[in-house]
Amino acid sequence: MVRLAALAVSAGLLAGCGGSDGGSTGTRTAGGATTEPGAASRPLSLTLDFAPNAVHTGLYVAQERGLFRKAGLKVQIRIPGSGADGAKLLAAGKTDLAVMDIHDVALARQDGADLVAVGALVQRPLAAVLASPGVRRPRDLEGKRVGVTGLPSDDAALDQIVRGDGGDPKQVERATIGFEAVPSVLSGKVAAAIGFWNAEGVALTARRPKTHVFRLDAYGAPVYPELLIVATPKTLASRGDDVLAFARASAAGYEAVASTPKGQDDEAVKALRSGSGDKSIDPATTEQQLAAVKPAFVDQVGRTGTLPRAELRTWATWEAKVGITKKAPDVDAMVWSKAPGS
Repeated sequence: MVRLAALAVSAGLLAGCGGSDGGSTGTRTAGGATTEPGAASRPLSLTLDFAPNAVHTGLYVAQERGLFRKAGLKVQIRIPGSGADGAKLLAAGKTDLAVMDIHDVALARQDGADLVAVGALVQRPLAAVLASPGVRRPRDLEGKRVGVTGLPSDDAALDQIVRGDGGDPKQVERATIGFEAVPSVLSGKVAAAIGFWNAEGVALTARRPKTHVFRLDAYGAPVYPELLIVATPKTLASRGDDVLAFARASAAGYEAVASTPKGQDDEAVKALRSGSGDKSIDPATTEQQLAAVKPAFVDQVGRTGTLPRAELRTWATWEAKVGITKKAPDVDAMVWSKAPGS
């Protein structure tokens, strides 16, 4: 998702080289199948949505602990170049899997792309209104200027949050600020801005502790998985077992991160730095972001990696209602039948 360029800037993260699974071999796959020690690993590529950051830690922990290798896979985690489009890379066969924002998947499918979600990284919406200390609640934004990037999901999120607090979104002035949420709020250019609470929200709060962060799902939006692992039907037809093994191994990586006690996230951050090869990743910033987002790695019943169908159907209705898509996405077509989840 384009917004993740701002996430990388806020975190001080720069794209590094891609990594591949270097863990030890094992005898049992994440899916329960047996793999003989020394058996040939099957290559599988995954392209991230942007530079490695806290939301990707579960993938790199799975890689560092050899969970992919134990599943018989040799996973290459690729970092896209500027402006890379996961849907296009998948369609061109340049990657087996891609991490994509749920709204981007819905819009790409609306435009005819044949994409199927096979798992999830984050189980909560990440959009939020990041407001200066004087804005005590969303409806206080009436008559004030709020920064948006220009993406349709920004307007939908702003409308929902203001309306959910009993305000009138039409009374909010909007200013297109690109991906400059943090400096725009700090400078007073805008009273608030749309951003990701796990990235820009953490960065802004660190600079201005009395910042108010109004999360989308706290003001009437449904709970839904924000970041998805996506494939094409062609890949699923030819390599479905490998994709399922990957989904289970990555879910185990996220479970390990999610269950780590507070203040003990150094292993996950080290895995992110070493696995990605990006030594410019700031450990302190990443640990702050991970502490914020870690609870969102689990769904409402405590599972990781899932695509809960009931939640997604509610999301699909909302997605069309707020105008992000023209009609409700077809969840049965969008979600792989073997994907974990109720």
